[in-house]
Amino acid sequence: MAEQVQARVEKAISDCVTELDTQYIRKMQGDMYRCSARCCDNTSSNMEEAQRCIERCSQPLQRAQNTIQTELQDYQERLQRCAVQCQDDVKDRLSPGASSQQIDALRGEMESCLVKCGDKHIAILPAMMKRMKSTLSQYQ
Repeated sequence: MAEQVQARVEKAISDCVTELDTQYIRKMQGDMYRCSARCCDNTSSNMEEAQRCIERCSQPLQRAQNTIQTELQDYQERLQRCAVQCQDDVKDRLSPGASSQQIDALRGEMESCLVKCGDKHIAILPAMMKRMKSTLSQYQ
């Protein structure tokens, strides 16, 4: 059951990243390359000016990629904290001489807790996407 929820979380994240890529990142990459090409086409600038121009062209895309990376990292950390909390809750209830029935019951509770973590974190993806889209639209 936990594997199924993990697969659902991974697919939801993948879908979000794909959406951000197609709606924002690819356009920004194209803009960056076109801008960089104009820098290179400018024969009146010296080598250092051309390099600075190219670096300026890449800044919006770099900021966008950093935004996405930071949001996804924060999301992963939150999901991991939730899973660790499930483990801690079960561990705290595990007694040294626990029977196999008690262990099985705790294992079931752990699975249920992990499913809730996954569901909760899938549910927060729309708000995270809205935040990222708002930020990315400022970089265009």
